Amino acid sequence: QEKLVESGGGLVQPGGSLRLSCAASGRTFRLYAMGWFRQAPGKEREFVAGISGSGASTAYADSVKGRFTISRDSAKNTAYLQMNSLKPEDTAEYYCAQAGTATIPTTGLAWNYWGQGTQVTVSS
Repeated sequence: QEKLVESGGGLVQPGGSLRLSCAASGRTFRLYAMGWFRQAPGKEREFVAGISGSGASTAYADSVKGRFTISRDSAKNTAYLQMNSLKPEDTAEYYCAQAGTATIPTTGLAWNYWGQGTQVTVSS
């Protein structure tokens, strides 16, 4: 059974930065794509970023391109989301997910495992 644990959320001022971490355990980490999703109050959960098992491919939502960077460290079984130039509209619960494939899925159903979430609040 895979377990994903997020950390790194918190309160930050607009324009600030945060780095989220997702520690994975259970399966061979490098075989599976990792992703970050977020859900704001009253809104549906949305895809933020994804990275392939090898780390060679990444994908981003248009709303975060150029500001967020996803990465992974197979030696530490950890995925990261570096968030820069944060905006109030980035405020949400952020979730880490692991896919059932090495390639980044194009559908939500392909994400097999989810973390418990970490809150990010961007406010002055």
